[in-house]
Amino acid sequence: MEYTIFGKTGMKVSKLGLGGAPLAGDFGKTDENDVQRMIHEALDAGINFIDTAPKYGFGESERRIGKALVGRRDKVVLTTKAIRSDLTYDYNSTIQSVEDSLQRLQTDWIDLLQIHDVETQPYELVVNETLPALEKMRQEGKIRYIGVSTRDLPLMMKYMKTERFDTIQFYTRYMLADHTAKDEVLPLAKEMGLGVINGSVLGMGILAESPAPFLDQETLDEAKERLDKLSFLRKTEPRGLIEPGMRFSLSQPDIHVTLTGADTTAVLRTNLSFCDGQGLDPEDQRKVYQLFQGQPLFS
Repeated sequence: MEYTIFGKTGMKVSKLGLGGAPLAGDFGKTDENDVQRMIHEALDAGINFIDTAPKYGFGESERRIGKALVGRRDKVVLTTKAIRSDLTYDYNSTIQSVEDSLQRLQTDWIDLLQIHDVETQPYELVVNETLPALEKMRQEGKIRYIGVSTRDLPLMMKYMKTERFDTIQFYTRYMLADHTAKDEVLPLAKEMGLGVINGSVLGMGILAESPAPFLDQETLDEAKERLDKLSFLRKTEPRGLIEPGMRFSLSQPDIHVTLTGADTTAVLRTNLSFCDGQGLDPEDQRKVYQLFQGQPLFS
């Protein structure tokens, strides 16, 4: 396992992190006992970063993670989010969201609390109510650091420039078929010393040729064209672009944590095999960067 320093937080984190959405069965039915075993195997393999949210399984992901971490909590950088995009991110709701997460996770503190999907909320509400609530809880020692999460990169940069965040998390914005985060967001995050988390590096299943069922046909058609242009990367797999997709993110020095959305130990072990410090061939990397320059895949 490779490790890096998570921006100005100073925390040492594994470059591969465990994402919590699949653990609650959001992408298919999961067995709780299997999930418990997988979490322990991830920890035993050196993963020390777990990311979840109240939205995942409406709290079930947090509950399962909390159960698995009994006796091992101090070995993990634990991150969750507030609140849920179907709720309003007002001051009191934010406080309650974090308190509920603490109970489900069976912990007295959360290392990183991120504001989830800020594009769903008015900017003024987040700045004037959500952030102050989290800052209060940081003063109380219930959370250590504050982050912001969205795939809307211009909005992300607006929040970054408030200088009130320690970390950022985007998804589907640094992957083989859409690497728009590299143009402005990653350089600014590096300049500001922010920790960077990259989610959905397989583009909601597109790079694994198992696209999420909620994706619209226009996006799927565009994705197929992009996959055809990326066919030169198909060197080790009969199906999909999983290995080059994972290596593309894991080898980016300005991304501190690449999340794996494993729901079985088999998927976990496959992703762990890419944590050897080996990125794409430099010529292949150059070709990827030339493709789709400045062209996001998802709206």
